[in-house]
Formats: sequence, structure tokens, C-alpha cells
Amino acid sequence: MDKEALSVSGDTDISNFNKNPRVKLYILNENRAWDDQGIAHVTATFVSKLKGISLVVRKEHEYTLMLESKIQPYTAYQKQQETLIVWSEPDSFDYALSFQDKSGCDDIWEKICQVQGKDPSVEITQDVIEQDTEEMEDDHFEDMHDASTGIVLPPCEVSRLEEIAELFNGSLLTPIKREKLTILIENEAYVRKLVDLFHMCEDLDNTEGLHHLYSIFKSLFLLNKTALFEIMFADDVIFDVVGVLEYDPSVPQLVRHREFLRTQTKLKEVIPLNNTELVQKIHQTYRVQFIQDIILPAPSVFEENLLSTLTSFIYFNKMEIVTMIQEDGEFLKLLFRQLADDETDDEKRRDLLLFLKEFCTFSQTLAQQNKEAFFKVLSDLGLLNMLEVIMGLDDPVMKSTAVDVFSYIVEFNPSMVREFILHEGQKQDDDDLLINLVIGQMISDTDPEMGGALQLMGIIRLLIDPENMVGKVQKTEKSEFLGFFYPRCMHVLTAPLCANTVDDKPSKDDYQNAQLLSLIIELLTFCVEHHAYHIKQYIINKNLLSRVLVLLKSRHSFLNLSALRLLRRTIGLKDEIYHKHIVKTDLFKPVAEAFTRNGKRYNLFNSAVIELFEYIKTEDIKSLVTYFVERHYKSFEDVEYVQTFRVLKQQHEQHQDRLLSRTGNLDTYTPTIRNRFRRVARTMEEEEDIWFDQDDDFDDTDLSTKVDLFKTKLEVDYEPINKLLGNNKQTAHSTNFGRKSPPPKVFSKASVSIHSSLTGSLSPGATPASSPSNSPSTPPARPTSPPSSQDHLSPVSANKQGIVGLVDYPDEDSEEDETSEDSDSALPPSKKSRLST
Repeated sequence: MDKEALSVSGDTDISNFNKNPRVKLYILNENRAWDDQGIAHVTATFVSKLKGISLVVRKEHEYTLMLESKIQPYTAYQKQQETLIVWSEPDSFDYALSFQDKSGCDDIWEKICQVQGKDPSVEITQDVIEQDTEEMEDDHFEDMHDASTGIVLPPCEVSRLEEIAELFNGSLLTPIKREKLTILIENEAYVRKLVDLFHMCEDLDNTEGLHHLYSIFKSLFLLNKTALFEIMFADDVIFDVVGVLEYDPSVPQLVRHREFLRTQTKLKEVIPLNNTELVQKIHQTYRVQFIQDIILPAPSVFEENLLSTLTSFIYFNKMEIVTMIQEDGEFLKLLFRQLADDETDDEKRRDLLLFLKEFCTFSQTLAQQNKEAFFKVLSDLGLLNMLEVIMGLDDPVMKSTAVDVFSYIVEFNPSMVREFILHEGQKQDDDDLLINLVIGQMISDTDPEMGGALQLMGIIRLLIDPENMVGKVQKTEKSEFLGFFYPRCMHVLTAPLCANTVDDKPSKDDYQNAQLLSLIIELLTFCVEHHAYHIKQYIINKNLLSRVLVLLKSRHSFLNLSALRLLRRTIGLKDEIYHKHIVKTDLFKPVAEAFTRNGKRYNLFNSAVIELFEYIKTEDIKSLVTYFVERHYKSFEDVEYVQTFRVLKQQHEQHQDRLLSRTGNLDTYTPTIRNRFRRVARTMEEEEDIWFDQDDDFDDTDLSTKVDLFKTKLEVDYEPINKLLGNNKQTAHSTNFGRKSPPPKVFSKASVSIHSSLTGSLSPGATPASSPSNSPSTPPARPTSPPSSQDHLSPVSANKQGIVGLVDYPDEDSEEDETSEDSDSALPPSKKSRLST
């Protein structure tokens, strides 16, 4: 393997080279046929010996260098069939790269277009036609005329400056003219001649000539050619270019940019740089960035796409700076050694940290595999440990800078940060964990607009986002990290929320605190949407929704909406456990109170509340519909501008009617119709299951209250039924063929023993003694636990032959009843005790 070539091309990590796009390299031979050179990998990277970004192709597995081709500004590259790039080398061969997949081809093509200042959407980099279709024919003849006559540069004299300016401006109209003019300027060293004229005009105070020179150099920028930029930004020319741009005729007063760059700007070497080329590159990059951001006119005058090559020039300069610093291993070791040294004073440490931040900012220009290697090097040097120490300091500047550096790492590789947090969690207390320090920094942000807190919230969200978590060997990163985060970090995140909602209203309601609570609720909403199990357990165990809804009493509308949004997201999951928790803790009460306080104001909060109940209505969430109508409908019954609440009540009534229809309608009973007044076995089993589930949620403390409520409900609901049965008593006797039998009784489903006695009464030889002693005019005995609202009472007869028409069970039903009795006997003891009388 050619290790020297590998080092020159800038790819020192051999193992990472196979991560580059996989290609086949072809060379056009003398017979105009393509020769296959084999399978390889290609990357576009800076090559020192070629002094520019180059295509580097290395053979697969062997890493031998197959091709090193500098991306020239005038070379015509062509993209074909989405996976093929073809070009011709000057005085050399024609080459073609056939890519295995489209994404790899797009990546390399984007790098080529970036170097040449072209739009990646084109398919031929040097044949871009910018005119409309109807103008192409005229431009074609004009370009042919230009090609036949050629462009001649006037002598570089003060008297010819106006003519030169007109020629340069006219050459910007077509691509061929721009190409020809660029070649002439480069071949005749015309830029340096123009710089000499600038010195002459400035010495003579020739304002008109200086204005013409400004127009000429503006055209040089608009030519958008890397070769010209390399000439203009040379160390001995760049200050003269800045001087020319000071004489903008549209600016009435001269702005002395050269004086500022020479006297006010100074390279601060926190660690001495021994590489002269690196220092020159840093100076050049700063000055070119100054020209682009400060000196050049606003984008409305200089269209951004016309200066794309200038942006690329700065981009690749930064890439070279990062590469040169990264290759200097001793420099980075010295940097981290001084940062960790206790004897380093605060001012020095602050400068070192600011340098590190700038270094990480420049690293964003690196390719994906190079960026991965870059952060791996910093991590191995102890970057995260160092950031953890700095975040624990009281210096706001250093803490803010450390957060910026930390954000770069999390955005690029959150898994690396999570792995570090899990590892340190085995050795450190909760207060010293890096992620808790980040949360603490968010909570203690002093900015009234909470700008820093907003940035930190984004970092935390990236760390807890399951979408960027990957699987490991035996367990997933998601379960491992979330299992660590909730018990070790969640209490730190929710501490301000819990502290501010101890009473029935927020204890602190200033704007800054409301902003912080809004950010915390936004994170909790994210958790509800993405963490199914962990956040559910935390919300229910900590009764967190009740705390959040206290904030509906805040005077800040955005905080009210944030609290309501969390409740809406929770309901939107359609999780019955959440729904039971809402009913049990009466979470619609603060919503109803806030809606009442809002009055008749038609605002965003009003719409949000209506939308919440509209969703419940549309999805027909029966448990919440029943809970709302029975407990809080009165707060909304006067709302007439929407039908949401009336429809909810109708849904509830229809649901109750359906439940009643399953047991029969006693009010419309006639003896001539064979009504059974009995639920089918499947329906009965379903309702028993629902009752069992609901029964588990009742607390022993309020059991007696619920039983009393149930008893009262029975007395009210079944009074008409009992009257009906009492009035029909005589009728029943008259149709009994002279035989006496006790009146029918009303029994509750809540008793298994009653159900068993009913089964026995179905036999022809049953006696009244097997029936319970409840009279129709009195409610049944109080059960040990309140049954569900779906339970209904069934009238039965003690003797099948005694009453005709009221109850008529055929003999074949006895098997079904025996099955029901067996299933009841199979219930666990806890359920039997609740059902027993």
C-alpha cells in the first residue's frame, strides 16, 4: 500500500476510506473504448501536493492509489444516468466513475459543483445556459460572433478605465464571454496591472478613475471564477482589492476598511502556531469573510447565486484550516492540557475555550467521515469531561461557550454523548452528571427571552429522541438510556414545575418563569409522544398532569396553551390507562374552570378547549364522554356557537340507551310479548369484565361514599319499575290459574349467590324459598363494592309455571346457566368476596 500517497491525499484513517462511495473507474483508450480499471472507493478531499480539492480514487481493500485528479475550475464534468460522472483531463485521458448507488454519485457531484461554483442541479458544469428558450437562438449567433471576433483587452491606462469598465460589464451577459474574459485576465496578469492603476489614481485623488475601478473589480467578483479569486486574495493584493472597494460611488462617505483590518484586527494565538502556511490561511479566510459580509453590497444588489464561488472559496479554506490543525497532534494535546490545568487563569481558559468553539465551527465544513474522525479525536482527548467541569463553573461566558461546543457534538453524534453519560452514571451522583448540569444551565438561564434555555432544550430533546438511538448487542440504546434518564434526571427537569404548583395556583407568575415552565412542558409533551412506558409511569406516579393543569390559572396565555397542549397529546394517544387517570384525578375540572374564567372571549384558548372535546366526540372515547357529561357538562351547556357539547351529551344518552336495551325496556312491557329481560351470556361477560376493571380503581377510603351513591341511584332509577311490578301483582295472580306465588323480585347483578338462586328457580320444581327476600318497593341489599354504571337489574320469577308472560325461560337455557355458574365459581377469592352478599 502506498502510505505516502495516502498521507498526502489527506486520508490518514485507512479504515474509514471504505466508507466512501463505491465506484468502478473507467479510462478511455486509444480505440475510443472504455477500459475497466476495477472496483474502488472515491472521495473529494484536499490534496496538499495539488493544492486544491481533488478526486481521490483508491482500490477496494488494497487502498492503492488509482487516481488523483484536481477539480479544475474550467474542466467540464458531465453527470449521466444518475450514477455516472465523466470528464476529460487536460493533455491526458478521459475518465468515468460509475457509482454503485445514486446517493454516492450525488455527494461527489455536489462537491465538484461547489468547487466550480455551479448549481448541483445541472448535468454539465461548463455548459450552463441561463437564458430563456426563446432567447437561445439569438445568444447562439451572438456567441458565434464573439468567438470569431474575440475579446481584446484595452491597454491598462488611466485614460482607458471607462472603456475597460464597459467591456467587463458587457462580458457578464453570456457564459462564453465570461470564460473568454477570465482566460485573458489570467494570462495577461491584468489584475496586478489594475492594482497599479489604483495606486496611481489614489495618489492623484482621481475620484472618477477610482469609481471606474470599483465598477471593474465588482465585475471581477461577478465573473465568479476561483482562479481570479486566488489572484485577488493573495497576501500582496488583497488589501489593494479592499481599498478599491472603499470607493463605492453610491456611498457618500469613504469607509476606511483597510485601516480597520490593519489596526483593529489581530490574530490572537492562544497557543503558538508554528505552521506559517496555516497562519496565512487563517488571515486570508478572515479577510475574505470580511469582504463578503461587510464590504460587498447587500444581496439585493449582488445576487447570492452570482457569488457562489466566493462562498465555496471560504468553505474550502476552513476545511484546509481544520485539516492542518487536526494533523498537528501536539497542538491539540497542548490545548486540552492547558484547559484541564488548574493553574490556568480564567482569562486564558476563556480564550482557549473560544478557540475550541471556533475550531468546532470550522469542522462543520468537513465531509461526514472526516467529521466523525474529528470528533472521535476530540473525545479521546477528554472533551466531554472538560465541558462537564466548565459547566460547573460560575463564569457565564465560559458556560455559554461550553454549551455551544456541546451542541456541536450532540447534533453530530448523540450516541457518543449518551454512552459517556451512562458510563459516568456508574461513578457519579445525580448532581454531577453532565446531562443534569445541562438541565441546570437551562433552568438557571438569566436571559429574559430564554435564548440559551431554548438552545439547551433542543440539546436535551436530541439526547432523549428515540429516533436517533441505535440497537446494541443484547439490549437497545433506547431502553438503556431512558431507563437511566427517568430515575436519575427527570426529577431535575420537573423540579421548577413541581415547586411552582404546590398550591392551587402558580406561586411565581413572572414572564421569565413562565417561559421556563413552557419549555419544560414542551419537553414533557415530546416525551409523551415518543416515550410510551417510562413517561406514563412517571406521570401517573407523580400525578404530574394535575400539577401542569394548575398553570391554567397563569396570567400568561402561552403557558395556559402549553399546559392544555400536554393534556391534549395525552388524550390523543387513546390509552385507556391515561383515560382512567384523567377520570380518577378529575382533570377536566381545571379545564372547565379555566373555560368559565375565559368567558365569552373568542380567543386561542377557547378554540383549543373546544378542539380537545371535539376530538373526544369524534373518536367517541366513551369513558371520557361519560365522565364529562356526568361531572362537567353544566359548565358548557350554555355554549351554543358550536354543537360539540350537545353532541357529547347525546352520545352519552345513546350509550346509556344501548346499555338499557340489552336488558329490556320495562316501561314498554306487555304480557303478550315474550320478553326475556335477560342479557345474553357474551354481553354479560363483557360488562362483568368492564366492571372488574373499574372496580380495581376504587380506593377503600371512598368506598362507602360510592356505595351510598349507588344505592340512591338504584332507588331513583328503579322506582317506576317497582311501581309497575306492584301494580301488576294482582294481574299476575289472576293469570296464575288459581295458584299462589310470590311477586317477582328485582335483583342486582352484583351478587353471584343471587345469580345462582335464579338458576335454581328455573327448574319446574323450584319453590319460593329459593328466592331472595327483597321486596319490589325497597332497593336491594348494599353490595360490598359499587357496580359499574353498565349494571342493570332483572325481574325474575320464583316459579316458571306461576306467572305467564313476565318471565319465560326455556329448559335448554339451563345448560348456559350452569356454565355461567361454573365460571362464577372459578373467580379468584378477591373477586368472590366483593361479589358476595
